[in-house]
Amino acid sequence: MDYSTLLNQEQLKAVLQTEGPVLVSAGAGSGKTRVLTYRIAYLLTELHVDPYRILAITFTNKATNEMKERVCKIREDACNVLVATFHSFCVRMLRKYQSVLTDYQPNFSIYTDSDQAKVYKQVFADLGISDEDTKSKVKHAISVIKCDNISIDQYCEINKHSKCIDIIKRGYFAYQHELRKNNAMDFDDILINFYKLIVSNQDVRESLQERFQYIHIDEFQDTNRLQYDIVKILAGKYQNIFIVGDEDQSIYSWRGANIGNIFQFSKDFKNVKIFKLEQNYRSTKSILDKANKLIENNKNRLSKKLYTTNEQGSEVTYFCARDEQDEADYVVRHILMQKNAGVDLNDIAILLRLNALTRPFEEKLLAYNIPHKIYNGVKFYERAEIKNTLAYLIAIVNPNDNNSFTRIINFPKRGIGETSISHLKTLADARKCSIKEIIYNCDTEDLKPALKAKLYPLKDLLKNIDKCAETSDLYNLISYIVDEAKILQSFNQQDETELDRYMNVTSLIKSIKDYQENNPSATLNDYLESVTLISDIDTESNKNGVVIATVHSAKGLEFDTVFISGLEEKIFPVSRVDIEDQEEERRLMYVAITRARKTLYLTSSSSRFMYGKRDATVKSRFLREIDMVKDQAFGYGGYYGDEYNMYNYPKAKKEFGNINSDYTYYSDNIKSNKTNEASIVREDKLNISGLSKGLNALKQTVDEKKVKVGARVKHIKFGEGVIVNTSTYSSNKCVDIDFGILGKKSLSLDYAPISFID
Repeated sequence: MDYSTLLNQEQLKAVLQTEGPVLVSAGAGSGKTRVLTYRIAYLLTELHVDPYRILAITFTNKATNEMKERVCKIREDACNVLVATFHSFCVRMLRKYQSVLTDYQPNFSIYTDSDQAKVYKQVFADLGISDEDTKSKVKHAISVIKCDNISIDQYCEINKHSKCIDIIKRGYFAYQHELRKNNAMDFDDILINFYKLIVSNQDVRESLQERFQYIHIDEFQDTNRLQYDIVKILAGKYQNIFIVGDEDQSIYSWRGANIGNIFQFSKDFKNVKIFKLEQNYRSTKSILDKANKLIENNKNRLSKKLYTTNEQGSEVTYFCARDEQDEADYVVRHILMQKNAGVDLNDIAILLRLNALTRPFEEKLLAYNIPHKIYNGVKFYERAEIKNTLAYLIAIVNPNDNNSFTRIINFPKRGIGETSISHLKTLADARKCSIKEIIYNCDTEDLKPALKAKLYPLKDLLKNIDKCAETSDLYNLISYIVDEAKILQSFNQQDETELDRYMNVTSLIKSIKDYQENNPSATLNDYLESVTLISDIDTESNKNGVVIATVHSAKGLEFDTVFISGLEEKIFPVSRVDIEDQEEERRLMYVAITRARKTLYLTSSSSRFMYGKRDATVKSRFLREIDMVKDQAFGYGGYYGDEYNMYNYPKAKKEFGNINSDYTYYSDNIKSNKTNEASIVREDKLNISGLSKGLNALKQTVDEKKVKVGARVKHIKFGEGVIVNTSTYSSNKCVDIDFGILGKKSLSLDYAPISFID
């Protein structure tokens, strides 16, 4: 095999460096999997290494399967190379040496996330912990202790000033006791018990060190401290450890990943050979230019700059919308343009920093009949916090819907567990009444005093909601429910998952506000039916189609066309305090940019409905860093850096004046001699020639005589409707169509999948 024809010069150097510690800093799209595979191939075919003595660690099952498939093609016995994820490797070794495990019986159990949740539930009940914030802190602390490979005493010393430290210590011991009692390990225990095994048992340690003469670790930037310590021990004898990673793509610190491991590697191993893979095979020059400009703002990195022999490609385009609906409309129109140009919908992605931003895009894609899917996620109306909030509304119109009440009873958390809920359902069945009636009469029912005490506030809340429903419109009703039930207050906004849930609920409130404005005479029942019907229509979408994904879930994927939306401060980047967090947000944006192969669009909104209200936004600092906007294009000058990071919104609003009502494009297609002004072109109202030509080619021929109020139309998804308003915006013919129970929809007649009914 002629490796010189299969690899570029730097890749070849890394593959041929078979002895001693090797660090490969592999930029996005630089062929790191190719290097790993050919490195193993070289060991097998040229050095004739026994495949049994080669180990390759990956981070996902998908990566493991891909690597196995490639390796097994090298030679007949190549499948004996051990390719595994960290957890599956450690489980395999623990099973092999389970006879020498001191704290566990043979055939121990591995607890999944759901099993782990049950253990925590029991522990918190035994310790009398009901506060959700305290529960989160205990669980987080236990994970940190294990992932950082420290003892509970070390953790307590580090965090001795924490008010929760005593309860954390009790929680840790209770949780571990419960696992040991059940002869079970959680996923973190798999790693830590394997680490303890190779530290404490010399025979096992030396046997594994002798076996694995050549060790390969993929995605090294995603390792935590414990995984790093395991690798260091395994490579203790031969020191032939080959790590591949990219510090610029380290985006999982919230899961315990430690970017410092890459830098520590050169300190812990002697004479480390470092290779930088900087040639990108994925993206155009235009896209890589933006990626490089962005990431050079980070300090905590190895210096490297991506380059490519690919074509220059189309320039990166930035669009500033009036609001989130306009933003989604812009994205969908340009998806249609890309489709018309021959781009497969499966090769188009909308990437978002927060899962909570998907709703407008889902709705617009559905309205224009574009197949789509949420990658590694759940569609908006199927998310638990949305279904739970809507359950309050369903309970008003249908008090006999016990399923809705089982959602309401402990949302937000009221300390009413599954056993109590099951008892209420059984009691309701015996009485042949609804759970609502049981709650309303809880003071006279045969219930435990503790449960009664928890139901009294719920009873008062439900009665107040029923009273509010008699006089309030939809928007005021949902606002009242969310406020009185303290739904938003129940989410810890410092936790990323909880922040997403918080914003999902605020997005639901906004959707109800929009529905009411478009359908002023609609009832609560009309709204609920419209949500049900829309959800049913949405589930008909093909499994293929445009991908909507968070940037975290899109890592490892690539697309011909990428839209990165929601580029505003407090969204992307999210609110961060210290420099390390800010750098991780920038790395996340870098990952988003480098998902694009050929075409990249960046979008933001001049205003957005967030945190329960509409507010002017500040454009993301990342747009400035990649020369897509000038400093003053942020809406106010001089608020970058420390002051800018404090989100001085009153100052911003004052200098914003009125929110611009026109669409604005920024296209990086003129090279400026001034570095700080960086080639900005601004044109309003869809007048950029290239983009307009592409969109014009998509426009449908419409009989102007038919476009009038009262005209009946048929939408491919929504069915029949009646035009109730017509307008022209930026040369686009727009109509408002009343689809009955589905409500009023605003669509561009030039692109919407509708036909006129004579």
